[in-house]
Amino acid sequence: MNRQLATAAACLAALIAPLGVSAGVSAEDAARLKTELTPLGAEKAGNKDGTIPAWNGGYSTPIPGDKPGGRRGDPFKDEKPIYSITAKTVDQYADKLSDGTKAMLKKYPESFRVDVYKTHRTAAAPQWVYDNTFKNATRVKVNGDQIEGAYGGIPFPIPKSGAEVMWNHILRWRGTSWQFQTDMYQLTADGKAVLTTEGIGDSVAPYYQPEGPPDKWNGDFWLVRVVNSGPPIRAGEAIVGRENVDYAKSQSWVYLTGQRRVRKLPNPCCDTPAPVTAGVMSLDEIEVFTGRLEQFDWKLIGKREMIVPYNTNRLLQPTTDAEVLAAHHLAPNFMRWELHRVWVVEATLRDGKRHQARKSRYYCDEDTWTCVLGDRWDGNGQLWKQLWANTFVAPDLPGVLVGSFGFDDLLAGTAFVANLYNQKKVHYSIVPQFSDSHFTPDGLAAGGAR
Repeated sequence: MNRQLATAAACLAALIAPLGVSAGVSAEDAARLKTELTPLGAEKAGNKDGTIPAWNGGYSTPIPGDKPGGRRGDPFKDEKPIYSITAKTVDQYADKLSDGTKAMLKKYPESFRVDVYKTHRTAAAPQWVYDNTFKNATRVKVNGDQIEGAYGGIPFPIPKSGAEVMWNHILRWRGTSWQFQTDMYQLTADGKAVLTTEGIGDSVAPYYQPEGPPDKWNGDFWLVRVVNSGPPIRAGEAIVGRENVDYAKSQSWVYLTGQRRVRKLPNPCCDTPAPVTAGVMSLDEIEVFTGRLEQFDWKLIGKREMIVPYNTNRLLQPTTDAEVLAAHHLAPNFMRWELHRVWVVEATLRDGKRHQARKSRYYCDEDTWTCVLGDRWDGNGQLWKQLWANTFVAPDLPGVLVGSFGFDDLLAGTAFVANLYNQKKVHYSIVPQFSDSHFTPDGLAAGGAR
């Protein structure tokens, strides 16, 4: 009988394996989220050197200078860099830097540097997010490139694969309903900053609703609507996107002022140019990665201690964009880098798939699951782009959120900076729930003003 059971189990495993089906962790493993791991799955302890502290609940104290619904202050404004990394010293820290960061130091030796500050583990979330993360640990399944059973928390707090880490980034905690005001710039090879987008963004995370039962969730995890007020040539344009865990159900529409009509984007994914960035970034480069996992094979390299942009409330303090924009990158004086543990995931283009980037590598913070850096190689195997996201502390949420993001083109010498809040009265405002119709083509058409 035992032999028959073993044979049956082997046959079942053989049938399941090709489909890529895997279940969550055991109850015993999940219990670690209440002991040596944080409620979201990071190592609670600090490192041996003491350069990464233990997590003690994150940052939830009101920041002096914060204005609810307005501008945000800097909880670490009085801190000074511990040390700075330049082109002359980059080799000393090579094991703690991404390939893209090292390339930037060497490409712009006179202007780019990495100022490293004391590490603060500020990540936090509401208790109901922690509770849902604990439930997700044992109930979420991966079926091919799709996930099943997740809701209201990190889906894989104890990840076993690269794809699971990326799903954690995609479904990270970033609030339930919020609004932001933004400027976006293309930095040209000759050092000029060209405004591509000025607008107001509205967002809802249907996945993160405290009262929403999982069985009634339709799979939409991020609804976003951006209406442009500038530059003049783009004033009045708008875009709506509905991201779904079932890729086939993700949809986007744009409102074109010249035609006074709404059009559906035929392929809102992957390396398709993103209209919200005037086509400069691809859709899957937004916030380092926003896209379909099915384009790539995902390999979990492991966890490393790395110097990454983090707690960059400092970047929000200047009141003009010009102060924070250098010729080819953000001004180092307003950047903040810290040593954190990150999950490293490598993506390789699958056979039969097409994409401008043949390989990518992502560096995802263990505390928030935000991929704060990414490197991309082109079809010729050249290191092509560094993708980056600057996180800031929002204790009123509470959470650590992505503010500005963008890329540095290491071959062309250009760059793109999205979501600069410096000239705005509202950085990231927690607002009452937007209606679902606000994120539909009819809602977009009704708001058309030009």
